Amino acid sequence: MSPPGVAPDLARAADVVAARATALGRPLWLLASTTSTNDEARRGARQGAPHGATWVAEVQTAGRGRQGRAWFSAPGEGLLFSVLLRQVPDPSRAPQIALVAGLAVRDAVARAAPRATVAIKWPNDVVVGSRKVAGVLVEAVSAGPRVESIVVGIGVNVHARAFPDDIAQRATSVALNVQPGDGPPDRAEILADVLSGLDHDLHVATARGLGMVRARLEACDALRGRRVRGDAGDEGMAAGIDDEGRLLVRRDDGVMARWAAGEVSLLG
Repeated sequence: MSPPGVAPDLARAADVVAARATALGRPLWLLASTTSTNDEARRGARQGAPHGATWVAEVQTAGRGRQGRAWFSAPGEGLLFSVLLRQVPDPSRAPQIALVAGLAVRDAVARAAPRATVAIKWPNDVVVGSRKVAGVLVEAVSAGPRVESIVVGIGVNVHARAFPDDIAQRATSVALNVQPGDGPPDRAEILADVLSGLDHDLHVATARGLGMVRARLEACDALRGRRVRGDAGDEGMAAGIDDEGRLLVRRDDGVMARWAAGEVSLLG
């Protein structure tokens, strides 16, 4: 029986995740509604929740993305969850964690929609073509001056077939990219795929940087070889992502810049 307010494809989440035997997703709390799963995870961190604890919600009333932007997801349409990470030796690794999480989401979406071209748009988006299908938000949880844990929040548009006017030209979903014969997307399976992928790559990336997953990132880099503009107005040709998670941009004067953070716009 589904928990009240939770659709059947999400109600199976705990069982599907447990079957993968990963370190993430245990324990798993499934909520009909919350302000934000990142809020739940931050609260859980302060109350002693273990590494890998995960909060999944059918509805967020105050979901957020980077730079305080709202994250829209109608009930029953999105996969909204946050994972608590305690085994992170250095909070400066947050950019790498966001990219590793993005890679796990990208792979899970590609598995659910195998004929779609799914890519990562630095620093934290997963896209199909030019449209966003998922986003990652990484936040630190501090105890005084010390960072004690990191929360990785993820939102995936799964079943949505329409979006509000202000994002309709920029958003897509797994369901909109599934072809006849692929089978309907299943949020519990996508969740389990993401957690399994993140668990697989997390320890190496946080200890050694992105070198071990660099080839996979390059293969699905939505910006590489395209002209981009940063927040400060700098422009150039995107040339990949370095081992620290910075975007490489070759400026018109030939200098290779390394952008550590910010928004990126495609130019043409």
